[in-house]
Amino acid sequence: MKNLFQPVSGDLPEEVVESLLSGQEFRVERIVSQGHRSPPDFWYDQAEHEWVVLLTGAGVIEFEDQSSVVEMKPGDALLIPAHRRHRVLETSVTEQSIWLAIFFRDDKMTDSDD
Repeated sequence: MKNLFQPVSGDLPEEVVESLLSGQEFRVERIVSQGHRSPPDFWYDQAEHEWVVLLTGAGVIEFEDQSSVVEMKPGDALLIPAHRRHRVLETSVTEQSIWLAIFFRDDKMTDSDD
């Protein structure tokens, strides 16, 4: 079993995306970034819902529809519904940001704030 908190050794010219588990209606990825961001004028527009939690580091997610940003610190989780256009505005340059992302399809999805 892999340790989710294990940093990637060496420089990160690009984000590292590791597939941890997948099924017919879902996939789980570990994403490691350091100073990475989405290109200007680029927006993710995904067919799946995405639930993401930041394990280490820091990141900022921007949403096109609200022109708002969500600053994330370790332990923060965010549910991004399918086709909600968003991008990574910034990630920590001083340490690796490690994300756990679950992508899934569900027409009857609910968001729990418990």
